[in-house]
Amino acid sequence: MNNKYFDIKDTLYDITEKHEEAKDLLISTGIDSIGDEKKRRTIGKSITLETALKMKKINVDTFSRQLAGLIEARENRIEELPDKKEADDADIRIEGILPCPVRVPLMESFQEWMDEHEEETDLKIAYELKAASMGVDWLKDSLEKSNSADVLADIFISAGFDLFFDKDLIGKYKSENVFEDITGMDHYNRDFENDYMSLKDPDGEYSMIGVVPAVFLVNTEELKGRKMPASWDDILREEFENTVSLPIGDFDLFNAILLNIQNRYGDEGVRKLGKSLLQSMHPSEMVKSYVKKSAKPVVTIMPYFFTKMTKRGGPMKAVWPTDGAIISPIFMLTKKERREKLKPIVDFFTSKAVGEILSHNGRFPSVSPEVDNMISSEQKYMWYGWDNIKKNDIGRLIKRCENLFHEAVQEV
Repeated sequence: MNNKYFDIKDTLYDITEKHEEAKDLLISTGIDSIGDEKKRRTIGKSITLETALKMKKINVDTFSRQLAGLIEARENRIEELPDKKEADDADIRIEGILPCPVRVPLMESFQEWMDEHEEETDLKIAYELKAASMGVDWLKDSLEKSNSADVLADIFISAGFDLFFDKDLIGKYKSENVFEDITGMDHYNRDFENDYMSLKDPDGEYSMIGVVPAVFLVNTEELKGRKMPASWDDILREEFENTVSLPIGDFDLFNAILLNIQNRYGDEGVRKLGKSLLQSMHPSEMVKSYVKKSAKPVVTIMPYFFTKMTKRGGPMKAVWPTDGAIISPIFMLTKKERREKLKPIVDFFTSKAVGEILSHNGRFPSVSPEVDNMISSEQKYMWYGWDNIKKNDIGRLIKRCENLFHEAVQEV
């Protein structure tokens, strides 16, 4: 695909130097090491965009169209849309993380909403809404130091079990009746409220706007006699030991995977997941693997969005797990005491328009009952469950699962 912004023969360094969108999108597709500035300036100068995508079996044309669209969306704006707006006398503070593939259209839509409604609602809004590739450490640092809910933003938006349920982070305020679901949704989308799951918080404290589903991308050329994996149970089998690429750099999704595997298969399941990891495809080695042409993963576990970048007719086949795509919810927490002031903003983030940006632009299915997620009813989801969240210390459980996982990795 030809475009006026970049050439597929450009190096990863050159293209990320010119376009921030490229960095976010590359990281989201699993090329995590490009987020390491030292590696971006060294290894990134020796690898072209085309080579990197082909080694990951990502459709070059589809990726190029996606990236060109993001760049064009930015350049067509009258002014740059910042991810941060400060105001010392702000009435409302919003903080959070937005999924990289939909950050630009979401920020554009939010800016348009503020232009239309800030004066009408007589609210001064300050926000910091970063791309998911930036991580959540900046949020965690402030949360760990806080001792009062007064320092919390009025609205938090992000995926992440540890962020929202760890008792050293936002979880420590859950028992203080600080948050309330003010979305007004009596029911979630039928994809998430049916005979096998209920995603809506029964206590009416936490709300959500969508989910990030984890699915399989199978390299059929590397199966070498193995049966096509169809479920999480298959991934844990001995025959897939040391053959799987996992989204370790995507802490939100990885933690969701760890919790669900531990819940369904126990500690031994977490160990088996660790043994399945193709060590050369650990994020810290991801870019190097293109250079040394090391073993390729048979299965890559990734957000559903990125499966649409695979080449039609190619060896990469997307598989929706028969036992359900593990989901990491995109939570939205709102302060109960600010209900009246926050309601217009909450209505925006739970609107059909935002739901369709998440679902249709990003393949992050929306919880809005008004949105058609275009997912077959046969394609199930795997949700950790509110009962499990209530009975477990999620922060400690995640750390224990991480230890079990990494110990098993070292044994292979």
